Amino acid sequence: MEFTKFNFHPKVAAGVTAAGYVEPTPIQAQSIPMVMAGRDVMGLAQTGTGKTAAFALPILHRLMSGGRGHVRALIVAPTRELAEQIHAAISSLAEQTGLRSLTVYGGVSINPQIARLKRGSEIVVACPGRLLDHIKQKTIDLSRLDVLVLDEADQMFDMGFLPDIRRLLKSLPQQRQTLLFSATMPVEIRTLAKEVLRDPETVQIDLVAPAETVSHALYPVNEARKTDLLLALLAQTGTGSVLIFTRTKHRAKRLGEKLSKTGFKAASLQGNLSQNRRQAALDGFRDGSFQILVATDIAARGIDVSKVSHVINFDMPNTTEAYIHRIGRTGRAARSGDAFTLVTAADRSMERAIERTLGRSIERRCIEGFEVVPESPTTNVQPRRNNRGPQANKPSRGTSSSGKAGSGSSKNTRRRNFSGRPAKPSAASAGA
Repeated sequence: MEFTKFNFHPKVAAGVTAAGYVEPTPIQAQSIPMVMAGRDVMGLAQTGTGKTAAFALPILHRLMSGGRGHVRALIVAPTRELAEQIHAAISSLAEQTGLRSLTVYGGVSINPQIARLKRGSEIVVACPGRLLDHIKQKTIDLSRLDVLVLDEADQMFDMGFLPDIRRLLKSLPQQRQTLLFSATMPVEIRTLAKEVLRDPETVQIDLVAPAETVSHALYPVNEARKTDLLLALLAQTGTGSVLIFTRTKHRAKRLGEKLSKTGFKAASLQGNLSQNRRQAALDGFRDGSFQILVATDIAARGIDVSKVSHVINFDMPNTTEAYIHRIGRTGRAARSGDAFTLVTAADRSMERAIERTLGRSIERRCIEGFEVVPESPTTNVQPRRNNRGPQANKPSRGTSSSGKAGSGSSKNTRRRNFSGRPAKPSAASAGA
């Protein structure tokens, strides 16, 4: 099947051709005809399956007929990065249509957004909080809305946005088409779907397995030596662009600072940064100014960098879905990639769950000098989600009780840059 089978408006089809699309992905092949038919759709698919185009293309086709200059399509996303990514994709596909898209989110001044809304736009991509501010101030008119898209609904639930979504729905016309996309379907999202969707069609794409071009490896380590092991791993591995995941925004910030001070060109991407600094970190990672980006799962939503050579899980993810999502940032476009995970005794159950998902065991590696020292028999190591265990309250050289990365490094580790040459100090991290 090819995109020509959808019979898009010629100016929308031109955007498809310019984007180089030939064959639709499974989510696109199944969703596009339903959306073009005006049906409400509930799509279950992971990030990276092509779902932005699955809703963007039929929306553009629909908007080619009817009025201009007022908001007719609203796309709600959980993070600023994802909102910008969706906006960029729509703007590219709509280049020849004359349709306009804009983003609305917090962390930046509201006044430029008000000015753009006054000039008129047919598509708005928004985060819930700032969108509600515009509705309250009457600076956005949604009375003629045709299509609502709720993207990454499970992430919006995780971030506590469901009350905002319900308030938003009260401000929208009842007669509209609604599309809801989610990677998972917890009870709360299923309940929301029943509230907002009318006789929906369901499109479910199975969990996407990691690309065969990705190699996986586990590095067992004592919690106290995580930072030291990471530095040693970076020093002896031929890496290009590296994306490192941490569990908390505080650890992302501290680890980004540590790597920068150690001589790596590193930045962090986490929720405490202003929007300008978040964008600078992301842009710098894309253009190679930063070779390492340290991010949390939530902040990393919307990162779309094609040439990531390594993904390193400094902290084990909480779910197998999160693991697949993280490592899916490498091994793209037939390129090879590596996924390294630092694992402690507390991560054993998640290790087994990930191996069950992959259908195979993951190779365990050890760097000399970082052999795991067995935990004391009296130490009651608690699971990750329980932060009240004795281990969580025990400061150590690599981490503190607040989960911040330590400053120590292995005495035997010689810092090198990615080409193997001794590293030179670089500018401060964008996450500092």
